[in-house]
Amino acid sequence: MAGSPAARRLVREAAAGTTGVRRVDIIGPGGHGKTVLLEAISGALREAGIPVRHDVPAAGEPLAPDVALLVDDAHLLPPAELQRLAQLAAGPDGYLVVAHRPWPRPTGTAALGAALASARPPVVLDALDRTGVAARAGLLLGARSGSLEHPPAELVDRVLAQTGGVPALVDRLLTAFIEQAGPDRSRVALPARPPAGLLAQLGYVVQALGPGVRGLLLARALGAPLEAEVLVPLLAMSDGDGAARLDELVEAARAAGLLTSDGLAIPLVSAAVLAHTPQASHVEMRRALAEIELNRGGNLLVAARGLLGTGASGARVAAVFIAAAEEALRTASPVAGEFFEAAVRAGSPALELAARRAEAAVLAGDLDQALAQADQVLSDPGQVPPDHAVRAGTVAAAVLARRGMLARSAELYRWMGTASMGSAAVLAVPALIGTGALDEAREVLRGPVRVSGVPSRPPTLLAGAEELMARGVYDSVAGSPTAALSELTRAASLLESSNRAALLPDTPAALAALVAVHCGELDVAQSVLERAVRVGLGGRSAATRHRLLLGWIALFRGATAAARSALVSVSPPGTQLEPRDEFLAAALEVALARRTGDLASLMPAWGRAREAIVRHPVDLFVLQQLGELSIAATRLREPSWVRPHLDEAAELLASLGDPALWAAPLHWSALQAAILSESRDAAQRHAVALEAAAGASRYTAAMATAAPHWVRLLDSEVDAPAVEAAARGLHAVGLAWEGGKLAGQAAIRTRDRKAMSTLLGCARALQSSGSARSGAEQDAAGPADVDSDT
Repeated sequence: MAGSPAARRLVREAAAGTTGVRRVDIIGPGGHGKTVLLEAISGALREAGIPVRHDVPAAGEPLAPDVALLVDDAHLLPPAELQRLAQLAAGPDGYLVVAHRPWPRPTGTAALGAALASARPPVVLDALDRTGVAARAGLLLGARSGSLEHPPAELVDRVLAQTGGVPALVDRLLTAFIEQAGPDRSRVALPARPPAGLLAQLGYVVQALGPGVRGLLLARALGAPLEAEVLVPLLAMSDGDGAARLDELVEAARAAGLLTSDGLAIPLVSAAVLAHTPQASHVEMRRALAEIELNRGGNLLVAARGLLGTGASGARVAAVFIAAAEEALRTASPVAGEFFEAAVRAGSPALELAARRAEAAVLAGDLDQALAQADQVLSDPGQVPPDHAVRAGTVAAAVLARRGMLARSAELYRWMGTASMGSAAVLAVPALIGTGALDEAREVLRGPVRVSGVPSRPPTLLAGAEELMARGVYDSVAGSPTAALSELTRAASLLESSNRAALLPDTPAALAALVAVHCGELDVAQSVLERAVRVGLGGRSAATRHRLLLGWIALFRGATAAARSALVSVSPPGTQLEPRDEFLAAALEVALARRTGDLASLMPAWGRAREAIVRHPVDLFVLQQLGELSIAATRLREPSWVRPHLDEAAELLASLGDPALWAAPLHWSALQAAILSESRDAAQRHAVALEAAAGASRYTAAMATAAPHWVRLLDSEVDAPAVEAAARGLHAVGLAWEGGKLAGQAAIRTRDRKAMSTLLGCARALQSSGSARSGAEQDAAGPADVDSDT
């Protein structure tokens, strides 16, 4: 009653003895407070001097004008008494207040309801909302402790969620919690499960309703949908009148306050039903439910989850688990692998499921398991259908790419292509280009896309994204960088609606970000990565790569604190990353130490980087990080660690025609390393290479403009206005730290004090935009910089 304004108003009217309570129809399911409300009205009427009776007058017996007749549970009265109440309601004398459930509706109920409604609308008692539950909790706790006024929010939320707001259940559960709290009523413990005693009590309440309602409540507790197509066969009803009988059971359960008004299961009731039902009955109904859903092609996730751990087996149970696992795969749910494992335990041949288990493992981020399952298929592909081999090969290729073995990934794609395995061809393009096989990639893109005007593949979102990604990577080396960035960004957008992105060798978002960084478009790179993180593009394993790349972009902006935060979030101490991610993380850690002038941190960071270099072969997509490590290696006088990789990088770029977009950043790093080692000839050579690449993008143009000034600094030649312009140009394309450093190094080499002051101010302005260090002049001049010993 605490949650019903209409009920409180009735009590106030009764206390005032007004005519408003002359005729009242109170309707509510069991446990919603009808009896409590009648008792309150009765007490109020008596205090107002109005006599109260509860027995229905016999036929012909009038109702005295000053007497109130209060009748509870009118739905249980025989038709004759209901007819008599209808006659009294239509008369002018006395007070008549009737309370009843909305179901059943015996003969005479309609006439009584109409007669009462002519005086005032019926009062319908609903479930309590959060405010009502809080009020009940406050009353009960206050009555017991004498001090607590406001119940804990956690208690209110838990009780509301468990009871659906049914007042009787709210009071029962609150009382049970309070009793468990012991003497300290002000601190009510919230156990993981409702108290066993309460569940036992409710179990007997449900048992008294008969087997039909019990069966319905058990089915709803096990997750069966409120659909006749499922519940009629599940509850073993006849097809002829099953739907009508089901409606009656639902109405009975709702009227008893054991289902919500819209037929949803109430957790507390479900727990009581499950606790009161033998385990064997649980399993049997779960099995029957799963088979019904399997037969009708319904949602199997809930039904199959209920069978997990029950020991159920057999071909039909295995089929249920497989269908549920496939459903989970379509939504990228990590539970897919658990369902496939259950199918194997239920009797399904392991090899038949190996390819699908591999895909599920990728989605769950378990790359070891993914490779193990895929290898089972690839070891003898003739033992499985061709589509299984494609599935296993696609998984293995994607995992190998993530582990830095892009060449092995390309080999798998080649194999699938020669085996006429369809979509694998276009997936091969990023791996082929990443390892220098430009001509082969070109042939793939020139391959037959349409036959008689019909696409060779269904035009799905995934197919469109794969083709855009392939063309974008190709255009980044043999076409327009702007077109490449557009194609890769669109591919990422398409894949936001596809859960199969986890099976790609790299995500289009990561590739788009790399191309954007190489174009100097840091805002684009950051935007596409942040969106990928937000939508979970590529699954769990891709999230690490996306966050590391966001840290890489923050590094370029000079935001070292943000870059370090990104690094720590995905690579805390003791974490083992996949080789590709580890290579990026190690490069980021080295770059942070170098830019903050922290030689003490650079040494252990370099140790990590050396291991990452050994584990990760060279490919196109790590050249920028390789360049960063080459500078650190030169600074620490260990260039031999990166020299073989730099030679491989040069060969890779040559095989691709030395694409300026990818080659320029490596030349820039080589220029910085040459400056460190005071090798003027090498610095000049790389400056010339940068000048040749200047037209590729504004990024390469900025590096090409700055490069000659670095070479001249070796001879202490400083053109202050030109250096400042070059430094600001670097800053504009995301090379904030490099721009500040160029201006600072020029400042300490010029003999013109006015130019020195101007350049120091420029360096200070550029590095303060993102640097976490203090002391702008020290940053600019670079005495504390680990690279500043030139």
